[in-house]
Amino acid sequence: MIALPTDAEQRQRLLEISRSRTEPTGRVERARIILAYLEDPSAYAVARQIGVTQQKVTRCLQRAGAVGVIAALDDRPRAGRDPVITPEAKTWLVALACRKAKELGYPHELWTTRLLAAHARQHAPAAGHPSLANLAQGTVCKILAEQEVKPHKVRYYLERRDPEFEPKMAEILCVYREVAMLREQAKEGQNQGQGSPDGGIAVVSYDEKPGIQAIGTTAPDRPPLPGISPTVMRDHEYKRHGTVTLLAGIDLLTGHVHALVRDRHRSREFIEYLKLLDAAYPADTAIEVILDNHSAHVSRETSNWLAAQPIGRFTFTFTPTHGSWLNIIEGFFSKAA
Repeated sequence: MIALPTDAEQRQRLLEISRSRTEPTGRVERARIILAYLEDPSAYAVARQIGVTQQKVTRCLQRAGAVGVIAALDDRPRAGRDPVITPEAKTWLVALACRKAKELGYPHELWTTRLLAAHARQHAPAAGHPSLANLAQGTVCKILAEQEVKPHKVRYYLERRDPEFEPKMAEILCVYREVAMLREQAKEGQNQGQGSPDGGIAVVSYDEKPGIQAIGTTAPDRPPLPGISPTVMRDHEYKRHGTVTLLAGIDLLTGHVHALVRDRHRSREFIEYLKLLDAAYPADTAIEVILDNHSAHVSRETSNWLAAQPIGRFTFTFTPTHGSWLNIIEGFFSKAA
């Protein structure tokens, strides 16, 4: 006879598990065996009642007596089969995946898991890894997933090519800090009934957005009609009128957007935009423009026009190469798209 010390709480837990529809089958069966034995302490009777062998009942009861009736419901820990693929073989496979398939004579630039498995099956034994001789595609996926390697995918990045990236970025950020200080001063001046302290300063974040589709409708829009159409109705057909370029800049102190729409964005269009800014501000205002390194911004035509303007009228602050994201106007374009 096997002694199974239990209390009321354990008996209630055993009863819940024995009636459960979501617990694993093994746990339910062992709970029923233990409960039956507590009612009738006979392994033979319990085996007939549950419909299992007496040996199975005995093993379950012996374990329950050793580790407790609740712990005995779980499966015994198993050692499992020794891994077939060695760590060295996995390392070799991952290193192979980090190379391009075309480097090994394949017509593909990148690996697929199927191609990688086939290559490993053919070449791994000769490289000293016979455990990969029967490598399956699914196993390749598991090994690569462990190292978070995805050789079949491409994610783009941008190489930092401007050696003066840090100083130029700092200069842009200093301009934004200056704008923030001017806005605070303006807010304080308004609260005290004074004028704006920025007086003769304007900071404009500028860029061009080319390739905007100029599309026209082929029929008039139909207005909403109660009971027929709750919205404006527009014909699916449209006309293409080519593409246009939006030249736009945000005054960072006032939030006003200065914009031009032109077919192209050459030096002459940029100069036209500068003339628009020149006309928009008083003659004694210093206009600071944040812009990228487009050729039109530094061309001879643009430089000659700027040289003819009063000293200090226009000041350019250039973003670093491939650093246009530092320009606030980019956010405006992304929301307007």
